[in-house]
Amino acid sequence: MNDQAAAKAEIFEVVQNWVLWRDTDDWERFATVWHAAGHMSATCFHGPAADFIAASRAGSVGGAQVQRLLGGTTVEVAGDHAIAQTRVSILQRATVDGVEIDVTNVGRFHDFFLRDERGWCIRPCRGVHEKNWVTPVDVTRSPRFDDELLGAYPPGYRYTAYVQTKSGLTVRQGLPGHAGPELDQLYQEGKTWLAGAEDPGPAV
Repeated sequence: MNDQAAAKAEIFEVVQNWVLWRDTDDWERFATVWHAAGHMSATCFHGPAADFIAASRAGSVGGAQVQRLLGGTTVEVAGDHAIAQTRVSILQRATVDGVEIDVTNVGRFHDFFLRDERGWCIRPCRGVHEKNWVTPVDVTRSPRFDDELLGAYPPGYRYTAYVQTKSGLTVRQGLPGHAGPELDQLYQEGKTWLAGAEDPGPAV
């Protein structure tokens, strides 16, 4: 196996590990996938990886039910820098106004990787939010949505944002979607990262 293939294999394993360790509450090992300056950008979280781990742990203790299903991964490697894009579906069980629902968010993880003395680690993880929808757990009951609140968020993650807002969380605007300037900016920052930039750019 050549160096490029070995690097891609290691990065692929890190991507797989972080999702399984996160979703199975394996917090000690989950912490190992992140660089010391690791950063997470999500709908309702924006900050250092250590804080993301703490928030994830608190959510799990509080009963949050969120799972991530991974699809294909593509990896570009340039020296000690790499970009991994992974298809993901994020599944959340929630109750809105007394109706139990499943929220599905389809998109991609766009991970900026850096190789340090421990190997390949995630520098920032950023999400691309392409589409989402709600399915009632009991098909005979459907939630009634506040159209004004629902319309306040981009199409790619508006149902996720709605549910998170109703649960008291603050949801971020302007995240990358299926297309648009936010996605273009993310791609450009990825190119700059692969060209050797020390900083991955302003997190979106």
